[in-house]
Amino acid sequence: MKVLKFGGSSVANSENIEKVVKIVLAACETSKCIVVLSAMQGVTDLLISLGKLAECGDENFREKLSEIEEKHIEAIRDLIPITEQSSALSFVKKRLNELENICESVFLLKELSPRTLDLVVGLGEVLSTSIVAAKFNSLKIENLVIDSGKLITTDSNHGSAAVDFQTTNSNIDEYFDNNDSKLYIAPGFIASDENGRPTTLGRGGSDYTAAIFAAAVSADVLEIWTDVSGMMSANPRIVRKTRAISHITYREAMELSHFGAKIIYPPTIQPVMAKNIPVYVKNTFAPEDPGTVIETENRSKDNIVRGITSIDNICVLSLEGSGMVGIPGFSKRLFDVLSRAKINVILITQSSSEHSICVAVIEESSELAKSVVDEEFRYEILNETVEPLKVETGLSCLALVGDNMKSHTGIAGKMFATLGNNGINIKAIAQGSSERNISTIIASKDVHKAVNSLHEAFFSDGKKQINLFIIGVGTVGKKLLGQIHQQQKYLSEKMNLNVRVVGLANSKNVSFEPDGIDLETWQNVLENSENRSAAGSTSKEIADLIASENLRNSIFVDVTASEDVVNIYPRLLAESVSVVACNKVAASGDFENYQALKKLATEYNSNFLFETNVGAGLPIIGTLNGLMQSGDNITRIEAVLSGTLNYVFNNYDTNRLFADVVREAQSEGYTEPDPRLDLSGADVARKIVILARESGYKIETSDVENKGFLPESCLKGSVEDFYAELAKHEEYFKQLFDAAEGGGLQLKYLASFTDGKASVGLETIGQKHNFANLSGKDNAVLFYTDRYSDFPLIIKGAGAGADVTAAGVFADIIRASGR
Repeated sequence: MKVLKFGGSSVANSENIEKVVKIVLAACETSKCIVVLSAMQGVTDLLISLGKLAECGDENFREKLSEIEEKHIEAIRDLIPITEQSSALSFVKKRLNELENICESVFLLKELSPRTLDLVVGLGEVLSTSIVAAKFNSLKIENLVIDSGKLITTDSNHGSAAVDFQTTNSNIDEYFDNNDSKLYIAPGFIASDENGRPTTLGRGGSDYTAAIFAAAVSADVLEIWTDVSGMMSANPRIVRKTRAISHITYREAMELSHFGAKIIYPPTIQPVMAKNIPVYVKNTFAPEDPGTVIETENRSKDNIVRGITSIDNICVLSLEGSGMVGIPGFSKRLFDVLSRAKINVILITQSSSEHSICVAVIEESSELAKSVVDEEFRYEILNETVEPLKVETGLSCLALVGDNMKSHTGIAGKMFATLGNNGINIKAIAQGSSERNISTIIASKDVHKAVNSLHEAFFSDGKKQINLFIIGVGTVGKKLLGQIHQQQKYLSEKMNLNVRVVGLANSKNVSFEPDGIDLETWQNVLENSENRSAAGSTSKEIADLIASENLRNSIFVDVTASEDVVNIYPRLLAESVSVVACNKVAASGDFENYQALKKLATEYNSNFLFETNVGAGLPIIGTLNGLMQSGDNITRIEAVLSGTLNYVFNNYDTNRLFADVVREAQSEGYTEPDPRLDLSGADVARKIVILARESGYKIETSDVENKGFLPESCLKGSVEDFYAELAKHEEYFKQLFDAAEGGGLQLKYLASFTDGKASVGLETIGQKHNFANLSGKDNAVLFYTDRYSDFPLIIKGAGAGADVTAAGVFADIIRASGR
């Protein structure tokens, strides 16, 4: 004997019912079959709705009734030849007339009891069963319709009745002893109490009906036919790349179904598990797919974790007080009062100090729970030995499930580390001694990120998705986007990194695509995106957007020089969004702010990286950090930190105007938008400050001695005024050059940090100086340390240019990804 259960989507319309018939006929070729049916998709909701409308005295319940009638009549006319429709149509119309009479009574009385509601909602399964049976009759396939409502006996807990298995099994045995057919068709969900009054088994109860029949007749197999190809490693509506679970144990399936997996109604497993009947979860619309097998032993050992699931609309009840410590009975009283109020407890956790106990229940029970618990502990609350019950809402319960988790070290650690690294706060934790389930309570707003992060950690073969938001798409930003696009395949194949740009912004526009922006057409995407104000609230809006999307492994990349953008760094870091800054403002600005950003990054498991602040793509800060972390001590720093100034003084030979050489450097992309930042030494001062801070010193930019060489008039007015002034002072620049060359020396703009003091300025150096051979736009840094005391550690290379700067930002992105 086989038992096949078909869900609402499988019998949603005539087209789908034809698929059901085909599957059943194939099954009947090898075995007797019991087919259990749900109501047509959406009908149960319509029945509940019309009952509630009638109770409220709303005449619109009649429209719902007409909608139900039309849906079933249409299915009959599509499925059954016109000459054979009368019996099926008559049955449907008769039952709907009965329903109308019931609803008219509810309408007049304005009362809908749970008992009456069970009578109303149970009709959906009865109607779908009659239509499918009529279809088989039209095909001349012998079948018997079972009245499940008479065979399955329950208590009188209307809406979610408990089955009396002894009576039910006896009824089913007697039925099958007295009836014989190749095919039996039964409505799911419905039952009756010992007095014959209609009851239901709870939403999703048709699965349970099928399991009850399967266990009673000791079926060879139970097949649950639905609209997905088996159970998945996570909810496909949350995680796109879920894995089908080929094999799973009864207990794993119970855990997953209890914690929100919608494929199987939770009580379904118990009856078939007791008889060791395998359960197949199959897809009506892809019957050739293997689906999921639920059985005693798990044949698949591939994954330690079998699935990730969640329940939304949870609230946490916390009972706290010093009067609870060492006093027996508090837990009993709490659970007893919740039980009397028929409030189901989903999760329990208690502190070892016995000072507090918290339980999770569904959110709709929160007000009732607050009322009954505070009443139960009224005396203790009045005497201030126990505090009034605390209720936290807006929460979800997240569960990691798998038999193979037992005695496997590191699973909980990996789970909590993954959540922590993504800024997901855990309200409560529970794990049973079976180690089959680790449950946590988190904010509902974090569920999407949490489930995706955990699925990536446990099911993605090491692939990690990185979500980038890049602000600033000028010269460096464009190069960066080009490099990311070029390297996406390499990063995926060689580093298991799926790097996608989800957000782009410039001074006018913001574009956000959670699924990733096409990097071949990003300019069009940004230009056609929603236009935002370039002033004021733009940065805050961006921070709000990133926080609201709440994507896992998020990195914010700042390729601007804006102070306004820097102001959102604290918010982002506190949201566990890493910040990669090409922008020097944060690292060289106020020391207290710099320290605060570092602290936030540590506190919220995010990264604050700014390698390109000093030497474009050169690994200067990374090397310095490595020295410090390994216990070395920086005693002195000497550096050429401006690729711009090095380029200018390497190319100025008085044959061209000094102003023309500077303009050339700007056209090559080596300077800041305003070249005076470079030539005034302000940019170099910021860089040496950053190096000094990373060496462990407290220093402000105002502490740097800046021995400027530009005439004062060059620092006033616009950029074009600057170039005009440079040209006017050509003789001055020529004298600087001639004086150096006459002594066999070179002009270099140097930065130094010694004994806690920093200085920058134009210097003349000899041919044997460490910086004498720097050409083009090269930078160089000399670190003198306790270990490198006689001969410094030298880092040298191109220190300016869009390509190398973009590459440095890209390298920081990879570091921030954790790879």
